[in-house]
Amino acid sequence: MSKLYVGSEVGQLRRVLLNRPERALTHLTPSNCHELLFDDVLAVEAAGEEHDAFAKTLTNQGVEVLLLHDLLVETLAIEEAKHWLLTTQISDFRFGPTFAKDLRHYLSEMTNDHLATVLLGGLAYSELKLKSSSMLPKMHRPLDFVIEPLPNHLFTRDTSCWVYGGVSLNPMMKAARQRETNHLRAIYRWHPVFAGQDFTQYFGNEDLHYDNANIEGGDVLVIGNGAVLIGISERTTPQGVENLAANLFKHGQAKEVIAVDLPKHRSCMHLDTVMTHMDVDTFSVYPEIMRKDLDTWRLTPKGDEHTGSTDEMKVEKVPSYIHAIENALDLDYLKIITTGGDSYEAEREQWNDANNVLTVKPGVVIGYERNVYTNEKYDKAGIEVLTIPGNELGRGRGGARCMSCPIERDGI
Repeated sequence: MSKLYVGSEVGQLRRVLLNRPERALTHLTPSNCHELLFDDVLAVEAAGEEHDAFAKTLTNQGVEVLLLHDLLVETLAIEEAKHWLLTTQISDFRFGPTFAKDLRHYLSEMTNDHLATVLLGGLAYSELKLKSSSMLPKMHRPLDFVIEPLPNHLFTRDTSCWVYGGVSLNPMMKAARQRETNHLRAIYRWHPVFAGQDFTQYFGNEDLHYDNANIEGGDVLVIGNGAVLIGISERTTPQGVENLAANLFKHGQAKEVIAVDLPKHRSCMHLDTVMTHMDVDTFSVYPEIMRKDLDTWRLTPKGDEHTGSTDEMKVEKVPSYIHAIENALDLDYLKIITTGGDSYEAEREQWNDANNVLTVKPGVVIGYERNVYTNEKYDKAGIEVLTIPGNELGRGRGGARCMSCPIERDGI
């Protein structure tokens, strides 16, 4: 079996992809942060130090940490990859043929480290040392972006997600994040860690417009035993769920997908903002989704008894996502730990990512230290919480699970 395999949410975590926030955050301002999907601006140096503490906590648990910037630099060292990425990110349709050609040439002259920094962190017209006959640069103000920064790359969970023996390269919902996926497409295709390895690319790896088939990794929980739990959220559509499910079944990588329709508001942006898997039988859940009126569907391969084909799916509505999870994991009942404190404290701590923890092995999770009421409940329930600072990182609306993309993890 390839080491590029994620068999669960709670098995021993062995390798993970992170992205240390740097240049992109320096381009984040009060006037553009909402357009870039942040609620606030972050103190850049402090955010970096907090991220270092997160990475160190993982390393201390024996987890190998890969950094997105480093992988991108090493990928750009491969000429074919560099050409593809510049052609894709600096396309004629995005910039017009004249300016695109000039800009690609300008960027190709940079060192790979500098180019990776610009692709991830953005470039303003005032920083562009380039003369072009195109009308486009003449129509922009100095502080407008030639290349928009990608501060949400901090949340490596969303852009791609490993599900059993393969990866989904996710078509993102928001324009501010859609370019992120191309960086992962290049890395998974050309970087030596991934090139030539035995893994399936389920979805999102082709030069296509995926229209309404959006899916983001924060909504995808690999709960184990061949089951996948997916939230239909602000950022993930039923079309995205069914496309991913169809490809999982086609490649024999999942036995069932459980899809739950989440409330459509900011606090339920992704499933993992309100629910994470902490031990084989234990979940952290925000009380708002402990409701019986959340529509839930169970998707399974239909199968053709004559050809063995699993191209078609059976879709059935089920009464409860909790019972669906119990059945999928062969459990009599789930242990649910709800967000701590009274209703006000619980709402504040959920907003501060109390339910968005990263499990490093069964019963051991990483979470923000400031969520004192919820962390106390975890401790009393026998869950060990390895706390990290999150005063700045948490302002980006994402916790330890959001900021991590497991690429190697044991099953249950």
